[in-house]
Amino acid sequence: MEAVARSGRGVWEGLYRVLMRRNSVYVTFVVAGAFLGERAVDYGVHKLWEHNNVGKRYEDIPVLGQRPSE
Repeated sequence: MEAVARSGRGVWEGLYRVLMRRNSVYVTFVVAGAFLGERAVDYGVHKLWEHNNVGKRYEDIPVLGQRPSE
């Protein structure tokens, strides 16, 4: 059990050494993470909205935007 705790502590110490030791690296990591997280959430919500609205969108209705033939 102690080996698991020791390896977990090593992961946190390694993460601290890589990301949090310098403020500039930490801030860059947080800003990049926020940007990538926002993009992932936006993509997921967009795909979910498209899946739930198939056939109801303007692009899915063929007669909209067409002029009547004379």
